[in-house]
Amino acid sequence: MPEQHIDNEKIPTRLIGAIVAVGSLAFIGILTETVMTVLFPALMREFHVDTATVQWITTIYLLAVAATMPISSFLKRRFALKTIFLAAVILAIVGSLIMIVAQAFPLLIVARIIQGIGSGVATPLMINIILEQSPRSKIGRLMGVGSLVITVAPAIGPTVGGAVTTVLPWRAIFVIAIPLVLIAACIGMKCIEQKTPTEAAYLDPIQLGSIVVALVGLVLALNQGGVAISAAVSGKSATRSGIIAIVSLIAGLTLLIVFAMSSKRAFSPLLRLGILKDPAVLLHACAYLLLPLVAIGYGYVITNVAQLSLGTTAFVAGSLVLPGALVGAVCAPLGGWFYDKFGAVKPILIPIGIAILGPVLMLVFSMQLTPLLLAGFYFIFGLFYSIGNANVMTSGLSEVSPEFKPDGNAIFNTCLQFGGAAGTALFSTILSVAQAGAGEEGTAEFAHATAVGGTWTFATMTVICLIGWCCLATAFRIRAARSVHKSDHQ
Repeated sequence: MPEQHIDNEKIPTRLIGAIVAVGSLAFIGILTETVMTVLFPALMREFHVDTATVQWITTIYLLAVAATMPISSFLKRRFALKTIFLAAVILAIVGSLIMIVAQAFPLLIVARIIQGIGSGVATPLMINIILEQSPRSKIGRLMGVGSLVITVAPAIGPTVGGAVTTVLPWRAIFVIAIPLVLIAACIGMKCIEQKTPTEAAYLDPIQLGSIVVALVGLVLALNQGGVAISAAVSGKSATRSGIIAIVSLIAGLTLLIVFAMSSKRAFSPLLRLGILKDPAVLLHACAYLLLPLVAIGYGYVITNVAQLSLGTTAFVAGSLVLPGALVGAVCAPLGGWFYDKFGAVKPILIPIGIAILGPVLMLVFSMQLTPLLLAGFYFIFGLFYSIGNANVMTSGLSEVSPEFKPDGNAIFNTCLQFGGAAGTALFSTILSVAQAGAGEEGTAEFAHATAVGGTWTFATMTVICLIGWCCLATAFRIRAARSVHKSDHQ
């Protein structure tokens, strides 16, 4: 009878409204981030900046998101959910308004920082609401919906950007975003409920400063390291970017250690890293860092290989990613339903195992690829990755005490953001190294070099996916052994 009662648990209407509102905010933030990559040529012309400079539009946004994610646990403990939501709404609107009126490139950078902080607040807030307020038997499905929000936006971003900018000025994207944010604000203020009391949590400036600078340093090291390697292989000067990369890496790693040590001694730590002492949670977090590294980097690789090796237009190249990413994202709640029905092991390991076929097939056919094959092989990856990966955080946090779940949410979301930044930096570097010295873009030699770079990239992706899958398989083995040990002692 209790089993029957659990299965029939209803999802409250106000919870659905809260998830839709906060999810819409996160969706708009991620969408505008991916739309910007399509706008680079237009921005370069309008603001008279080069490729290296215009890329800061994306890099600075990722830095702002990565730096904000770790404080989501503190915000959840210290402030009411509606207050956090309202702050995210204001940041999104202010950022969009600056993007609409900005006449100088530095102002665009300021706007992207504000928007990045807003996204860094909104995404963990959505996951915290789901983890805290969902009926236990429906948590997999609702986490799948959360994953749907996070994965649909990057899937359709390039296509939306290409479509809008063909008929309207690029600033129209942010004009359209503002009323959508206001509608989400109205729904959120009506539906978000406070289920747990706030605490007098303390924000240690040393911990805050060390984790923010550490994450910014590591993302910057990856970005500038890629620039330096590409420049060195091309025969250009790599001194400046190389020095920035090395200094950023040393600073990032040093301050990460400072943060970990200060958190251990603190009475009210910014992030309670003790949950990572459980090897099963740690292995889930590692997989959640590695698998999105491939998933987010995939869009960059496919669009570049399609244009620079196969000679497609930018619009066609962006469309190749759309079917796999969109169908996969829509199917993410299906993965959550499997999780609720069958537990964690099979609904995670089987789909992710099938998803690895995507980069394997890309690797096998890398020198004979066509746009149709690119779209088809990515479809395999996008569909099954979304079904399986939607459950990784849910599974990782399933044995974490409720009071520590916001910390786990912050850690997993930081892994996701850092993995995405690392993936783009890593794969763009591999392609640049392959293309170096291969002549001008548009020549047969350059197209062949890009195809070779694609081969190296798909091999790297396959290895990363296999390591991520092995992390999860090991985590489940540890859990199984633990539960056998527990039953033997009862």
